[in-house]
Amino acid sequence: MVLILGRRLNREDLGVRDSPATKRKVFEMDPKSLTGREFFDFSSGSSHAENILQIFNEFRDSRLFTDVIICVEGKEFPCHRAVLSACSSYFRAMFCNDHRESREMLVEINGILAEAMECFLQYVYTGKVKITTENVQYLFETSSLFQISVLRDACAKFLEEQLDPCNCLGIQRFADTHSLKTLFTKCKNFALQTFEDVSQHEEFLELDKDELIDYICSDELVIGKEEMVFEAVMRWVYRAVDLRRPLLHELLTHVRLPLLHPNYFVQTVEVDQLIQNSPECYQLLHEARRYHILGNEMMSPRTRPRRFPSLGEALNFFVR
Repeated sequence: MVLILGRRLNREDLGVRDSPATKRKVFEMDPKSLTGREFFDFSSGSSHAENILQIFNEFRDSRLFTDVIICVEGKEFPCHRAVLSACSSYFRAMFCNDHRESREMLVEINGILAEAMECFLQYVYTGKVKITTENVQYLFETSSLFQISVLRDACAKFLEEQLDPCNCLGIQRFADTHSLKTLFTKCKNFALQTFEDVSQHEEFLELDKDELIDYICSDELVIGKEEMVFEAVMRWVYRAVDLRRPLLHELLTHVRLPLLHPNYFVQTVEVDQLIQNSPECYQLLHEARRYHILGNEMMSPRTRPRRFPSLGEALNFFVR
């Protein structure tokens, strides 16, 4: 409509004539006579949101409508505050409250890698990201910083699927650092089940004393014979012998020396130079000799066999 001097002009005033098609109704509807639905709720589904995100991602690539630049390690990432805030409570708190960053065009973030920010933004704008062995650690830490629990959990799940004798101890330490209790437990159980293989790898030799003791004192340690535990301990000690020599006696108290085969005990344990030069170990050797003579008549924590003499029995326990 057009208003002139307060008078509303209709179509006739303007000289506009309706065509016959506009004058007649396509069909008549009496609401009282309707037997079907009076309305239809239409939804295009999740594709609607996906299409909008895709367009916003195109806007980001072309720097269209971007209203903030995130700077990481000197690399600039043009973004949309609304998109970041919708996905991350970290950015929502930053941009929606009266913080300095809410008014600045350039926001610098420290403590993460530029590659991590790139992966993070890919997830924010597409809902997709490729998690690999190369990026899982920094992607986990970035998603933790920005409080994206879904992505954080996906990284933890990926690590769980990568467990191997060569990396389970490192992943366990990572899980402990980030309070991932489920992943920590799975790593520990995996290491207990595959201790013989785990003890052959570099990560085992890098354990600290308490971490090592936590394994060798466990009744759930799956080994074919106790000799494996003794050899693993001695490899660990000899790896940094000057630093670890004073720890030998404490470690051997958790090895069940009486359960070693008598021939192995005489030919390997008693002749080891570190043990011979450690008077504190003499009592442990004496206990083993007595057990070899007296058998079950002599009982101590070190004469009790470990719980699982075979991997099959251990697997039955851990999967329950």
